[in-house]
Amino acid sequence: MFIKEKIDGIKFYKFQPVQILALGFAAVILIGSILLSLPIASRDGNPTDYIDALFTATSAVCVTGLVTVDTGTHYSLFGQIVIMLLIQIGGIGFMTFATLIALILGKKISLRERLIMQEAYNTFNIQGVVKLALYVIGITFSIELLGAVALSTQFIPKYGLLKGLYFGLFHAVSAFCNAGFDLIGNFQSLTPYVENTVVNLTVCALIIFGGIGFAVLTEVINYRKTKKLSLHAKVVLSATAFLIIIGMILFLVLEYNNPKTLGQLSMKGKLLASLFASVTPRTAGFNTISTSDMTTAGKFLTIILMFIGASPGSTGGGIKTSTAFLLFMTVVAVVQGKEDTEIYEKRINKSYVYRALGITMISFIIVIAVTMVLSIVQNGEFIEFLYEATSAFATVGLTLGLTTRLTLIGKIIIIITMYIGRVGPLTITMAIAHKQHTTTNLIKYPEDKILIG
Repeated sequence: MFIKEKIDGIKFYKFQPVQILALGFAAVILIGSILLSLPIASRDGNPTDYIDALFTATSAVCVTGLVTVDTGTHYSLFGQIVIMLLIQIGGIGFMTFATLIALILGKKISLRERLIMQEAYNTFNIQGVVKLALYVIGITFSIELLGAVALSTQFIPKYGLLKGLYFGLFHAVSAFCNAGFDLIGNFQSLTPYVENTVVNLTVCALIIFGGIGFAVLTEVINYRKTKKLSLHAKVVLSATAFLIIIGMILFLVLEYNNPKTLGQLSMKGKLLASLFASVTPRTAGFNTISTSDMTTAGKFLTIILMFIGASPGSTGGGIKTSTAFLLFMTVVAVVQGKEDTEIYEKRINKSYVYRALGITMISFIIVIAVTMVLSIVQNGEFIEFLYEATSAFATVGLTLGLTTRLTLIGKIIIIITMYIGRVGPLTITMAIAHKQHTTTNLIKYPEDKILIG
């Protein structure tokens, strides 16, 4: 469980990087929940019920977006700013903020801290992780600022200069960090802007930039200089583009004549809403059409897209686009009778295939288990439970209306699910098992056969 070091005859026990990440997120959530439960954090000046404050803090740090109380009407300016800061910390990681503070104070980043950052960014090695952290900070603030300016042009005419600027900043941070929190009020999300081109395209762009991963985003920005992309970047960009385009087409077809979603919109509105409905399951949590009024096929499509989620090293959750792409290409290799998985004329080591399969199966088991528990402790339909479980685990934030009806046990279950989904199923498993996933099994048993299919 711990890394043991002996210094000057004294034994010290230190947490492994994955455990520090898990505990770090938990600590930020705890601090946030205490702040949000204070009377100053609510509009009416009364303390917020702690379980609701804990739920909101967990949702913010885990950049999910599920809320039991409305962010825009329940929380005061202080509470909303706390939520925005929790979203920012949760989105780019507390280790990034710790690195920034350490560099400002002139402190050197130790090897141990670099290992933690490597785990946080899900990179292949520790080389360049400090530089990547600085890139993350610079890229994040720059993109959020541009998004805030674009959104403010739409909010200022309605809310005035200061409130419009504040709304623009809050929603830009929430979108880039794939959080899905909004200040519109009354659980409307962005439905009043369903046909607003600027809001739709800006939020979609922020979600995509935040969801492809900081390493890939850095490669894309530097492409004009390097003229090359890594295999990982190619996989992420291809999978993301494919899912968005296919999702948009399917939503347009499935919801085209639904009077409660796309049916009453203009053609421009239908296209914008279909695009938004395809992008937001990247784990953003915003919605411009009523999710609860979608067709059953539309809801199930959303569940599939939510389960896949964003990309590694990003602000989003899910099993990740590269994981789904790798498993798909492995199936293609099996059908073609090949021994190895091949992607863009590169052979993928089987260890990565095993890891992808492990992550997918662990994630699937967690979603099924949470769905089962919700069906026991809650009243509702099966599709609601599966939708809520997937949304919480993939840190999406979309709901069919179940979140506000959750019982105490239901809230606790979703809180735990959001936490596991943000920290990562593989990280959680490794932390509990006290083993690194790179451990080599030195014992090999005799080979045998079983029937498959």
